[in-house]
Amino acid sequence: MGASSSVVLTGTMALFFLLAVVSVCYLAALVVPFLRTAPREPGEADRLTWYILVPCLNEAAVIGDTLDRLRGTFPHAHVWVVDDASDDATAALVARRREGDPRVHLVSRRLPHARNGKGDALNAAYRAVVAQLPEATAPADVVIAVLDADGVLAPDCLDVVASPHLLGDRAVDAVQVEVRMRDRDQRRPVPGAGRVRNLVARTLVRMQDIEFRAVVPAVQTGRSVTRTVSLGGNGQFVRLDALMALHGPERGGPWRGSLLEDYELGLHLALAGRTAAFTRDTWVEQEALWDARRLLTQRTRWSQGTMQCTRHLRAVWRSRRLAPAAVAEISYSLLQPWFQLCVSAVCPLLLLLALGHAVGGAEEAASSPWTTRWVPVLGFLLLALVQFGVWGPLYRAKCEPGASWWRAVGWGLAYAVYVGCYAPVTWRALARHVKGRTAWAKTRRNVEAPAR
Repeated sequence: MGASSSVVLTGTMALFFLLAVVSVCYLAALVVPFLRTAPREPGEADRLTWYILVPCLNEAAVIGDTLDRLRGTFPHAHVWVVDDASDDATAALVARRREGDPRVHLVSRRLPHARNGKGDALNAAYRAVVAQLPEATAPADVVIAVLDADGVLAPDCLDVVASPHLLGDRAVDAVQVEVRMRDRDQRRPVPGAGRVRNLVARTLVRMQDIEFRAVVPAVQTGRSVTRTVSLGGNGQFVRLDALMALHGPERGGPWRGSLLEDYELGLHLALAGRTAAFTRDTWVEQEALWDARRLLTQRTRWSQGTMQCTRHLRAVWRSRRLAPAAVAEISYSLLQPWFQLCVSAVCPLLLLLALGHAVGGAEEAASSPWTTRWVPVLGFLLLALVQFGVWGPLYRAKCEPGASWWRAVGWGLAYAVYVGCYAPVTWRALARHVKGRTAWAKTRRNVEAPAR
């Protein structure tokens, strides 16, 4: 029994050491370029033609304000709203604004040919835009943007996206801007609720802001090196000619049927030899989800969508357009849910074995010092805290310099717990994936009443 326990301890220590080395190297590769990024000069949006697509399903609570804001901030842009068979007044609100504004357009979808996912809704808008373009239009000078129904673009967003190093360069085909949580500083996200619930809600909102303004930009900055920048569902900008290259005669449009249609689009652009870029010089704001149940629904959809996209791995491995570094990065991204399943199943078991050895009998305690016995346990905890807890201070340094260091440390510890809670999300996504449940579930807005 002693020899067996020693083998387990040695193997556990070796595994933790390997994970620690890989994690530190990966963090350094992400953090250093992220911290060194600096703003660059914007371009001139007037040199391009802009079409902003806004897919909607029961968005009457927010679509009116979004349209007014877009038309007031970007008067030269066309706004195309896709009503995906809404049950509320979404279509009526858009139609009312369309009557007095020729740059507001409405694409109406009806059941049973609706509510098949965000990708299908975007394809309907894409076909409508292409059908009305003047014959002399150069598709490379037309930009298709995708915005959530509650999205708020920065006033300089189009100018920045048109910068000489972004879409002002003909070699760049797509741009993803930074995403921020607009309710990140709200003290009472749940009006009428008690202090504890508001504390939890406020923490969830801040964790999402850390995720989108620190972790995702760091990953995207690294992807800029491998030329594998991914697109998000909010704040993506793509040249029309790049979308046309993906729109074969057998498809209804450039977006495919995955639950993660944004990442899938970016993947197909990379496979087609197109270049995407990421910028932190401008942003789009969206509301964070302060309710754990709705956050679980949203992240389950994202995780399952990534699982669906693993079907493209063969095409990635066979591609002659992708460099080896790009193939490695895409493979890592697509296999992440499966890695998470393995880690969430194996790491608790190894931790229990290490704990069992650490608090073992008197014979084992006499044969090995307590420092050796507790190294795997402490290493596991340190690995989790350092790997994810570092994002709190990094977020403060790059995004919230006015916050105190103690608050930044607290954010980091909370973020480590936040990431740890993703394990049940991945298992839930796997269950849906195995059962073939691929229905696209819309996430309820904060301002909407919960469905009974």
